[in-house]
Amino acid sequence: MLIHLAAFVVVVAGIMSAKSLLIPFLLAIFLAIICIPPLFWLRQKNVPVALSVFVVVVVVIIIQLGLTTLIGSSLADFSKALPNYQDRLQSIAREGIVWVEGFGIDITDDMIMDQFNPGKLMAIVGGMLNNLLGMMKNTFMILLTFMFIMLEAAGIPAKVQAIAGGGKGALEKYGAISKGVNRYLFLKSLTSLGTGILAAVSLQIIGVDFAVMWGMVALLLNFVPTIGSIIAAVPPVLLALVQLGVGPALATASVYLVINVVIGNLLEPRIMGAGVGLSTLVIFISMAFWGWVLGPIGMLLSVPLTMALKITLAANESTKGLALLLGSNSEAAAVLAALPSDENA
Repeated sequence: MLIHLAAFVVVVAGIMSAKSLLIPFLLAIFLAIICIPPLFWLRQKNVPVALSVFVVVVVVIIIQLGLTTLIGSSLADFSKALPNYQDRLQSIAREGIVWVEGFGIDITDDMIMDQFNPGKLMAIVGGMLNNLLGMMKNTFMILLTFMFIMLEAAGIPAKVQAIAGGGKGALEKYGAISKGVNRYLFLKSLTSLGTGILAAVSLQIIGVDFAVMWGMVALLLNFVPTIGSIIAAVPPVLLALVQLGVGPALATASVYLVINVVIGNLLEPRIMGAGVGLSTLVIFISMAFWGWVLGPIGMLLSVPLTMALKITLAANESTKGLALLLGSNSEAAAVLAALPSDENA
């Protein structure tokens, strides 16, 4: 056990020292998995491999340039206005403390502001967006790796079958794993896109500043179930409070609540099916670990990576138990309900 722990420490230290190389590579893999279904659709239409990859890469570049322009302009203005927002939030928090003290409750202002400073939440989100924007501006390595992955994607099944000595068992297992991962990430990307668009349009109607940027934050954090939706809602709600008042802040919170209930609790389970949930504890530990190892980008990629691991474990009979351990309580309850009555007893 000590040898295994020592090896784990060495591997983690190696990952942290090489994160400048690993982050673009992981983003390229993540992007490739999302884009493989459109690539295979083009291949089914008898479009040549080179042309199919070219079309997909061009579309990705156009989307990337558009997002970089939108986020860059909004983030620059937000960074300039951030000190004013933070000061206003601190003033509101202190006014709230004075209001509570009016009921005879003694609260130390400095202690509360040190432990809970709402202005820091916006600073954290701004830092995450700055990190992401810097990564999007330096996309040469990501796009180059992405292009080669897409070119190799069509030949991977043949390589897997050749490694297995021509048997179809390994190929079927690879197909089940890759199909599950592709399906989850592709559908999750679509629902995240819907979440981001609805959030941006709603915030624009309410009148909250930087609606497009907050929509992008909602899109990215929708990849993190449960926790992500809460984190994505806090900054625009606080901004609505500072900018427009209590009523618009409550309206903003209600919009995020409705969007996440409809998409996260009703739409996603229907289109993705059962067995795609993760334990809340696993989500939190995964975010904390990968955020510590790889920074803000690691937090965004932590849940997709863990979900891919769960799908891989679930595809093998010997590791299905580990997949259930990573899954949600409702998934375990569904498995128990499906067992025969004598085994359930």
